[in-house]
Amino acid sequence: MPTFSLPDDPSLDHLRRQARALHRAVRAGDAEALARVHHSYGVPREPFPLATAQLVIAREYGFASWAQLRRHVDVIERYRWPRRGVQAISTPSDEYCRLACLTYSAEDDPSRWASAVLPAEPHIWAAAAAGDADRVEALLAEDPSLARREGGLHSWEPLCYLTYSRVRQRDPLRTARILLRAGADPNTGYLWGGLTTPFTLLTGAFGEGEQGPVRQPRHPQALELAEMLLRAGAEPNDGQTLYNRMFGVDDSHLRLLFRYGLGRGDGGPWRARLGLDSPMQLVQGLLRWAVSHNQQARVHLLVDNGVELPDGIVRLALLNGNNDIAAYLEQAGAPAGELDPVSEFVAAVLSGGDADPSVAVQARAARPGLVVWAAANGRLDAVRRLVELGFDVNALGRGDVPVEQPWCTALHQAAGDGDLAMAQLLLDLGADPSIRDSRFDATPLGWAEHESHPALITLLTPHSPHPL
Repeated sequence: MPTFSLPDDPSLDHLRRQARALHRAVRAGDAEALARVHHSYGVPREPFPLATAQLVIAREYGFASWAQLRRHVDVIERYRWPRRGVQAISTPSDEYCRLACLTYSAEDDPSRWASAVLPAEPHIWAAAAAGDADRVEALLAEDPSLARREGGLHSWEPLCYLTYSRVRQRDPLRTARILLRAGADPNTGYLWGGLTTPFTLLTGAFGEGEQGPVRQPRHPQALELAEMLLRAGAEPNDGQTLYNRMFGVDDSHLRLLFRYGLGRGDGGPWRARLGLDSPMQLVQGLLRWAVSHNQQARVHLLVDNGVELPDGIVRLALLNGNNDIAAYLEQAGAPAGELDPVSEFVAAVLSGGDADPSVAVQARAARPGLVVWAAANGRLDAVRRLVELGFDVNALGRGDVPVEQPWCTALHQAAGDGDLAMAQLLLDLGADPSIRDSRFDATPLGWAEHESHPALITLLTPHSPHPL
């Protein structure tokens, strides 16, 4: 097991400096450094070589050797996007690529895509983004190697531009067929910001994500395009697709991916490059999310498609007040969940059952931000009951997962979700609309404005003279 987690977007130079620092500390007799070496290597030998310090660093990060760690970092650097030292926009085709494509950044917006104007003679990457099949076919006739060549503004292969484009394309399916017949790689992609979950062609086609389906929509022909890619050999165990689409309730992408091997196989080329989670681990992670967020239809779909039930899955359902899911999972063979008194209290409140008031003090200490989680799940009665039992309506917590981390108030969550009834209840219970969250330093009104929820803006504006 690794001692430390490798940081996102790791730097080989930084890792080398860590090895040199450990090397110097061991040679100086530093007790902490010697303990690290003993834990990951054994008794250090004299003279202590730099290569051994590098091995210790590699093992602390979970790699068997410095060479393996270096190869891992090299892969990240090879596929990292944005590429370091990428040239600025130099042609109208590059400008078209900038405007046309979903980039999973703050710039994603329908107005940007609508402003893209295709030049008269676009390069192949812009032509692919436009779904201009005739132009792509003509360019490939001159140079077939263009089908796999990285280029354009983002240094992507042409199919990436096609699947991430959100302009009105001319004929994306025919364009994709032409590129695939010419040898385009159905598993091409990039590592966003150096993170190790690849953004593949399927990721681009299926779209969505943390900013929602308006700013990060799926491709208009997502299912047809994705199936074409899968038939051509695209790996169905696509972790970023599962993540981006887990926030909504539509499961059309999962049904298609299961048909082509989701949850099975070796995980494909990206797992071989980066040592990603196994296919079964990917779908088990999705199952946990579905269970904790009361996505009943998705839970049934995952179980019906052979997802192995992980330990504690029934307890997770109960702890989030999802009793129907808990009962279904037990019927499917999962062991019954056992809850301690605080967990029983939380489960009872969230499910609308009878919570033992005598446990409220312990529960408040263990789950101070529970009102935020209840609000995020739209549980009006639970929010009302928690405040009656002494939970702070203005406590900071997390609304995306049931863990304690002081991110935002319940009113922030309701404002961002567009939940008018919840926001009104929270105000009636004494929620303070002037509080700023700890991540974006914004008020609940700022969240409502960012997410474009006019009813929430109308409700919160009289209470919030400073909306940012």
